[in-house]
Amino acid sequence: MQRLAVIHTGGTISSRPAPDGRGVTPQQAPSVPGLEGVVVTDYQPFTLPSPHVTPQHMLVLARLVEQVAPQHDGVVITHGTDTLEETAFALHLLLPPSIPVVLTGSMRHMEEASWDGPGNLLDAAQVALHPRTRGRGALVVFGGDIFDARTVTKIHTTAVDAFGGYPGPIGRIDRVGHVAHVEYFATPDARTPLAPPHLDAHVEVLYAYAGWQGEGYAEAARRADGLVIAALGTGNLPAELLPLIRDTPKPVVIATRTHAGPVLPVYGYPGGGATLVEAGAIPASFLNAHKARLLLLTLLSCGLDTPGIRHVFADDAY
Repeated sequence: MQRLAVIHTGGTISSRPAPDGRGVTPQQAPSVPGLEGVVVTDYQPFTLPSPHVTPQHMLVLARLVEQVAPQHDGVVITHGTDTLEETAFALHLLLPPSIPVVLTGSMRHMEEASWDGPGNLLDAAQVALHPRTRGRGALVVFGGDIFDARTVTKIHTTAVDAFGGYPGPIGRIDRVGHVAHVEYFATPDARTPLAPPHLDAHVEVLYAYAGWQGEGYAEAARRADGLVIAALGTGNLPAELLPLIRDTPKPVVIATRTHAGPVLPVYGYPGGGATLVEAGAIPASFLNAHKARLLLLTLLSCGLDTPGIRHVFADDAY
């Protein structure tokens, strides 16, 4: 008989309207429906709306998964959708890919007629227990689609099919009766997990826009151990940012505010991607800004210096 660990963290999937009328809040962890012949063990390290989840909570989750995984055939984590992709990516970085761990949630709360929690939870459980899931590391399952933690992102604020991300899902789960059909479209990558003793490095994200002259940059650079800039296009900025980056001794990672595509050092005008790299900036490859932040703060927490951080980003070594 298979054994499944379900770790509940809060979010809409555990929410209903509050008795005092203050709106919807996390209150009760859901149960996995219709999962026959499986022993389910529930864990609840915290109950939070996902905007309250921090990197420290993510590290707690990683350590709990490592603790319970040897006694179980798969692990499911229920999570609020607002930061679900960030927790998934943190677990991708922190856990060995041999542990099958699947994150899911819901867009509707449990007192709505269209509550999507039970279906997503059953999908996640069956994916976590599937033999072809082992070796893929942290995954996200939502609406029957299976996503890689590196590329998944929330693409809609209210729709039930709220998750996507280029180049799309890496697999799909469907059911005929009680039989789950899981198909994967990609093979897993070999990688080595990171092992920081903590995740308390401070990394801030700045967002570029037309006419930005660096407002807020100097203050953020003073406060933070490193910076991520959600830049324009393939990683370009107004010319005023070039000397600021050149004079910053801390690592500065350039991501893109565009929804898909890599950061590439194409343009040679002042502030163009090629000049930013020449000034010391680190391209984020295909990671969006908030995932680049998690990778940077994890590497800083591991004690890597700027050349070491540049190497990890440049080689997609995550």
